Amino acid sequence: MVYRRRRPMQMQAATETVAVAPTAPVTRPAKPRARMMRQYDLVERVRSYNPNTDEDLLNRAYVYAMKAHGSQTRASGDPYFSHPLEVAAILTDLKLDDATIVAALLHDTIEDTEATRAEIDQIFGPEIGALVEGLTKLKRLELVSREAKQAENLRKLLLAIADDVRVLLVKLADRLHNMRTLDFVPPESRRRIAEETLDIYAPLSGRMGMQEMREELEDLSFRTLDPDAYSVVMQRLDALAERNRNLIGEIEAQLSNNLRHRGLGARVYGRRKKPFSIWTKMERKSIGFEQLSDIFGFRLVVNDIEACYRALGIVHTTWPVVPGRFKDYISTPKQNDYRSIHTTVIGPGNQRVELQIRTEAMDQIAERGIAAHVFYKEGEGSPTEFLKRESNAFAWLRHTIGILSESANPEEFLEHTKLELFHDQVFCFTPKGKLIALPRHANVIDFAYAVHTDVGNSAVGCKINGKFAPLSSELQNGDEVEVLTSEAQSAPPSAWESLAVTGKARAAIRRATRTAVRDQYAGLGRRIVERLFERAKMEYADDKLKGALPRLARASIEDVMAAVGRGEIKASDVARAMYPDYKEERVARYGIKKGLAAKLKERVAPTPRSRVAIPIRGINSDLPVKFAPNGGAVPGDRIVGIVTPGEGITIYPIQSPALKDFEEEPERWLDVRWDIEDSMPQRFPARIKVENVNEPGALAQIATVIAEHDGNIDNISMQRRSPDFTETTIDLEVYDLKHLSAILAQLRAKAVVARVERVNG
Repeated sequence: MVYRRRRPMQMQAATETVAVAPTAPVTRPAKPRARMMRQYDLVERVRSYNPNTDEDLLNRAYVYAMKAHGSQTRASGDPYFSHPLEVAAILTDLKLDDATIVAALLHDTIEDTEATRAEIDQIFGPEIGALVEGLTKLKRLELVSREAKQAENLRKLLLAIADDVRVLLVKLADRLHNMRTLDFVPPESRRRIAEETLDIYAPLSGRMGMQEMREELEDLSFRTLDPDAYSVVMQRLDALAERNRNLIGEIEAQLSNNLRHRGLGARVYGRRKKPFSIWTKMERKSIGFEQLSDIFGFRLVVNDIEACYRALGIVHTTWPVVPGRFKDYISTPKQNDYRSIHTTVIGPGNQRVELQIRTEAMDQIAERGIAAHVFYKEGEGSPTEFLKRESNAFAWLRHTIGILSESANPEEFLEHTKLELFHDQVFCFTPKGKLIALPRHANVIDFAYAVHTDVGNSAVGCKINGKFAPLSSELQNGDEVEVLTSEAQSAPPSAWESLAVTGKARAAIRRATRTAVRDQYAGLGRRIVERLFERAKMEYADDKLKGALPRLARASIEDVMAAVGRGEIKASDVARAMYPDYKEERVARYGIKKGLAAKLKERVAPTPRSRVAIPIRGINSDLPVKFAPNGGAVPGDRIVGIVTPGEGITIYPIQSPALKDFEEEPERWLDVRWDIEDSMPQRFPARIKVENVNEPGALAQIATVIAEHDGNIDNISMQRRSPDFTETTIDLEVYDLKHLSAILAQLRAKAVVARVERVNG
């Protein structure tokens, strides 16, 4: 059985408590029950790291929670109170403050007992009450779809953390104890819980720098999801440890002696990789267990940063260094506050020895992350305020929470956050030396949006390490990236979304694309409204429209204009909202009694039309414009615009028979005119139908004529009409009507062409 995390982990409710007893308990072999921690045990655990602990507060919380849960039991048959007690014990291992320990004891009381927030505030104070309520809110989520539930629960979790990061610490400890007791949960729920733990909680604890908790959550999930693989890895690890038992002690002794002889005291200890970490590395690199060279690592813990670099020099001058295996996370810390020097040498017995050199403070942060900060220190302010100043991990968390305001929906936010949780990082620099951390495989587009959204939106090129490169170039550690921008580009191409790696870049591109489309519709709507007012000889002013917004059920003038542009509101409705006495006049050209040709002729004949007609500059203009699907339109044609709700304007030549379909909808017709600059020629779509002799080389001759006259073929379809003749339909792009006519004339001159004509769709 092979365990692979290739699909998104399905998460029923990432923040639901798993500690509720199922209706039908699962039979498990009886295990000896551990003695529940007593009051004095809890107090002693806290006092061991915080001599000034409030013993009375801890005792009151212990008794209150025990009485509140009363005779409630867990799926294992243990008293329910054992769960919050074990959660509190986990947090004492992290050396957290009294309020967090008390919140852990009380975290299920509001939800599962008769306790209330007001009662907890009265007995324990508003700070603890707020923590308990924050944890309670995470459980009261009832959403419809599983995908939306997964995304929304993660949003709720992070928003609760924004108020007080200790909510996260209690939640992680809660999940860890639930994973430790997962054997008593039904199999189907067990797998779901393990998946969501591996999907959300383990990487989130890693992002917070809490490596020990992350590793335990990963291994417990791995054991549940793939017990066979877990068993195999553990057997191999135990066998390897037994074989190398003497070697590990020898390496520790040699390292300690070498450092001591050079006058450097250090605490040296060996540590082996965890099963899940080994398994994922074997899968990622497609290698066997025997090929792994870093199963055992050694840590050198010294007194200060200077000693770290002295120890590095001693190690490198004692044993040969393995090239490419040196990383300095002291000068460039990871975003989760991790700091250490990594190096690998060929040590005793020609064994590869992986070393991590760090100070005691770095070692504490490496294991306990944000929990290693001393919350109970006087004068440091609240834990959240302290972390804002001191913790890069908390800065990442705040940044992720900031994405909430930029995400259009929960799934979009989840996409970004999962990407941030799971990816390793590359570190790049701006020309001014600012460090930008990005997920591995990120490219320049991601870099540009990491610098600033405006930089990303206006990016047109880049230089990597001084050399021009495509914006899609994948970045490497240490790259210096200069993004070239242009004010002419206000919105990025929508195709960038498929190139971007980070959720922030993708969300910004989607947002910019939506804004650009909305601006196009608003611009079109404004032109339609202004021209209606001009034809009706009425005065238009934004101030007057602002007063009519309630009648149009829109919040802003831009919303009204965009709705008109999309065809959701008629321009005449806007006029009536501003001038209730306005009556729309249906001129003769909109009548359905006259012939279509006469009607269109009247539409384009009057000279004042050029003042009120909307100018058409092409597909890349600031208006949502497209051309007739079965024939197009080119400059030189007399044209008319048809508004299609939600799609913008479709431009038709006046001779197009398709216009008959819109005779009954005069409100959709727009006066339009060409507005093409000679200095910036554009190509426009047209369709021709060629009846040619069916002989070898006929199509080549037709294509050659079009190419020689600077036409561009978009599409060709052929249909055999008779044994001797083929009908060829060609979609091509030309500059104007004169250009198209020249191509048609040259085609008619070819002997293989029996007949050619333009198609008006």
